Amino acid sequence: MYENEITEIAKKGSNEEIYYSLLELTKKMMQEKGKIQGKKKLYYISAEFLIGKLLSNNLINLGIYDQVAEALAGNGKNISEIEEIENEPSLGNGGLGRLAACFLDSIATLGLQGDGVGLNYHMGLFKQEFKDNLQKEVKNPWITDKSWLRRTDKSYEVIFGDLRVKSVMYEIDVTGYDNKCNTLKLFDLDTVDDSIVNDNNIYFDKNDIRKNLTLFLYPDDSDYQGQLLRIYQQYFMVSNAAQLIIDEAVAKGSNLYDLPDYAVVQINDTHPTMVIPELIRLLVKRGINMDAAIDIVSRMCAYTNHTILAEALEKWPVWYLEKVVPHLMPIIKMLDVKVKEKYSDPRLAIIDNENRVHMAHIDIHYGYSVNGVATLHTQILKESELKPFYDIYPHKFNNKTNGITFRRWLLHCNHELSEFITSKIGDGYKKNAEELEKLAQFAGDKAVLDELLAIKKKKKTDFKEYLAEKAGVVIDENSIIDVQVKRLHEYKRQQMNALYIIYKYMDIKAGNKPKTPITMIFGAKAAPAYTIAKDIIHLIICLSEVIANDPEVSPYLKVVMLENYNVTYAEKVIPAADVSEQISLASKEASGTGNMKFMLNGAVTLGTEDGANVEIHQFVGDDNIYIFGESSESIIEHYAKGDYSSEKIYDTDPEIAKLVDFIISKELFAVGDKKSLIRLYMEIVTKDWFMTLIDIKDYIRVKEQVFADYEDRQKWAEKMLVNISKAGFFSSDRTIAQYEEDIWKLR
Repeated sequence: MYENEITEIAKKGSNEEIYYSLLELTKKMMQEKGKIQGKKKLYYISAEFLIGKLLSNNLINLGIYDQVAEALAGNGKNISEIEEIENEPSLGNGGLGRLAACFLDSIATLGLQGDGVGLNYHMGLFKQEFKDNLQKEVKNPWITDKSWLRRTDKSYEVIFGDLRVKSVMYEIDVTGYDNKCNTLKLFDLDTVDDSIVNDNNIYFDKNDIRKNLTLFLYPDDSDYQGQLLRIYQQYFMVSNAAQLIIDEAVAKGSNLYDLPDYAVVQINDTHPTMVIPELIRLLVKRGINMDAAIDIVSRMCAYTNHTILAEALEKWPVWYLEKVVPHLMPIIKMLDVKVKEKYSDPRLAIIDNENRVHMAHIDIHYGYSVNGVATLHTQILKESELKPFYDIYPHKFNNKTNGITFRRWLLHCNHELSEFITSKIGDGYKKNAEELEKLAQFAGDKAVLDELLAIKKKKKTDFKEYLAEKAGVVIDENSIIDVQVKRLHEYKRQQMNALYIIYKYMDIKAGNKPKTPITMIFGAKAAPAYTIAKDIIHLIICLSEVIANDPEVSPYLKVVMLENYNVTYAEKVIPAADVSEQISLASKEASGTGNMKFMLNGAVTLGTEDGANVEIHQFVGDDNIYIFGESSESIIEHYAKGDYSSEKIYDTDPEIAKLVDFIISKELFAVGDKKSLIRLYMEIVTKDWFMTLIDIKDYIRVKEQVFADYEDRQKWAEKMLVNISKAGFFSSDRTIAQYEEDIWKLR
């Protein structure tokens, strides 16, 4: 149907001309596909939607990717180079936002009516640059005149305690694979002023809400103004969402008493929690009495918990909310009174005895579903972190193990592997990922395994070339590529991986050279105010420099910290990885989705029994994953007893002390910032909140086994094949089908 247009586009002169022509063609085709319709609609509200570049993903979902790629190749053009023209939307940071993006894809693919609702951040989190081996944050503008973003004429008034603003809604179409479209709705202010951000840093006037409201995702909240700005952002997001929900339901014929028949709200983590009191407020404003409004809203809101970390379960001081959203506080106080009248346990209160509002408690009491995102995570919520709530609302709790969209994380980023799979089992897996199981029949087929190894080598070579061009860094494609890419947080324990680097450096210096060189890749941003996380990045970069400058070690070990790690980098490094580092402290990672992407692309997991690693382990079996470390039960017990002491381990184990001491060695002081290195050293020795030292020796032991096992290439290829064949369960299509069946019930 579009053969002639595609042929003409492929003949255009510059990559820019081709990109913008493909952009317009794709937008036209998505418009012709039409919107998914239905009576009941899902509103997936999230602070993050890490959607990545969209051209190739949309071409795949529209079914014309191969046609476009071939037409371009026939004119000497590469589709990957064309996609480089596209700015990456800065609408998310880590797993939470990437999951939301995968979910939108799967919701549309399954033909469910469901839109994402969020904010149109102008700068995203920030662009990460490295200077003097330290992270520097600079602004990251991404919005251009021609993009996927479409301005609409939809706007709402949003009232705060001290000002009123008028929003504007933007949309990005979300096309399903071989299906119609939904939309991602992003709210913004025309008064936001990008120029108040300095070119060389991300600091700005946090008081001028009209100018700064949607500038940044997660603005620095280390001070009072930053904390208030986050509340302004969150209320702006949910007030717009609530008004949109009511408008669309009324337009379909709702009398508002039957609103749950027209709308379901999925609250993605606690950032959108204020949608509950805001919906109640709007219903009361329209003449519905308070009790009826509470009942209506409680039957339409569902909550996904993504973490057990206290810092991520938001608790806002009452007086903060009274300043920003005073009109919501009477409702929040009433919701709290109703809870306290029914339950005497102070752990269940919405407003605690320190006068803080617990956002998750609002979600649990006044929503009808609470789900965790991996079997272990949900079990911990029920048995430990949210046990008082589970005891009174067992019917609300359910598990929905996270998933990833195979369209982006296989078909888009690893064409060679997807073509290999199709040649062996057909293309049914593209819509039904469980069909990957059929690959298991080739586990003993040497020719098939050799083909798989050749594909991995090709992706390693591709990554080498990309890294050399983008960052000027040269790696060895024949080395073992060991990858840890995720948000920088102490619980994810990049610091433990760094201690392994120190161990390996010393081991090579002692004459124990690995048979195959090892390349260790990191990618992560640390929140601007998270000092220790930034210190860990500094340590990794300093180790990279020390090793690169040591002729004894550098032929055998290389460390690379990717600058400004994002979805585009992920699409290059994940297919190239041999080893997937998933080493969070057991019980602390809710799920993880990077572990699923690596698995799907034939990397073998080295990890703790944490999050979805537990389920990956169950699927692939003991021989095809490397598990180390204390169990979640043991770690939870240590926290309960308060008996963990890193200082004691450091004082009594000279092997561990030797590794930690290297952080403040003359070698690292020569290339690093003494203050930063000493601070990190002291943090590990005297605090070590996420128990790096409890697992370090077992981690080293198992990691050495991983590298030894890599030498048997046929057995390693079998491990790769098993991982790919067992990845089908982790499709976001499966996850979304379960949300639909158990929670949303849209059909």
